[in-house]
Amino acid sequence: MCRFVLYLGPAIRVASLVTEPAHSLIRQSVHSNERREPLNGDGFGVAWYARDLQPEPAAFRAVTPAWNNANLIDLARVVESDVILAHVRAASPGSVVSEVNCHPFRSGRFAFMHNGDVREFLRVKRPLLDRLSDAAFAEVRGSTDSEHLFALFVDAVARMGSGDPLSLMADGLRDALKTIIALQAEHNAARPVYANVAVSDGLRAVACRFTSDAPGKADSLYVHTGMRYECREGACAMVRPDDGLGAVIVASEALSSDPGWDEVPEGSMLLIDEQRRVKLEPVGV
Repeated sequence: MCRFVLYLGPAIRVASLVTEPAHSLIRQSVHSNERREPLNGDGFGVAWYARDLQPEPAAFRAVTPAWNNANLIDLARVVESDVILAHVRAASPGSVVSEVNCHPFRSGRFAFMHNGDVREFLRVKRPLLDRLSDAAFAEVRGSTDSEHLFALFVDAVARMGSGDPLSLMADGLRDALKTIIALQAEHNAARPVYANVAVSDGLRAVACRFTSDAPGKADSLYVHTGMRYECREGACAMVRPDDGLGAVIVASEALSSDPGWDEVPEGSMLLIDEQRRVKLEPVGV
């Protein structure tokens, strides 16, 4: 399984999440604490928003291990954003290791990443593609279950039309998960779905900790809210903001030993609005 981190808050450097914390994403790629297989060396990716230039996210993805990519280290030092998604990949057995299969994936204003897998995905891949709109079908570049789940999400949001953007994102993710589970049942692939997901439109975000397996089987996920996250001279810590505007961080594993990292309950969805208020809802799938 993969590891990821989602950040919304005052602008920070990518390095503050990826390279500098005591348990940074690069550290997790070499030695994750909450996976039986501690290595995540099958590529990585970072997506970030610069909305004063364009509403769509930028991304840097590569197939090399994150800990061995000098370009990532250099870029992370100087790129700042108030919305960042970063991911290190451990490919599912049989999955192709290639740049197009690295997360985060993008479509329009959305950036999307996934920790988990859809068991027996090849049984449902063709019927899933048949359900996609022409626009969503054309955007699928790789072969992962993750990117196809994202395509279902994009289509679901488009079908729902107008409304509160955050609610549309949450309902779109629910719809995508329901579709995957229904396809597994229809095509004799009734194996569990593991889906820790984070998706953002650059202003707000939704994340979930979900599995259709038995209770206790979901991958780890944590959230930290209300504090600023600062890295100075190699030390990273949560500090109380002077202006009252803290950050929200959602991560597969806590980035530091600071208090305030809360485990996201299994079967739950985090809805993070433009004011970085967090609402906890059941996935309801």
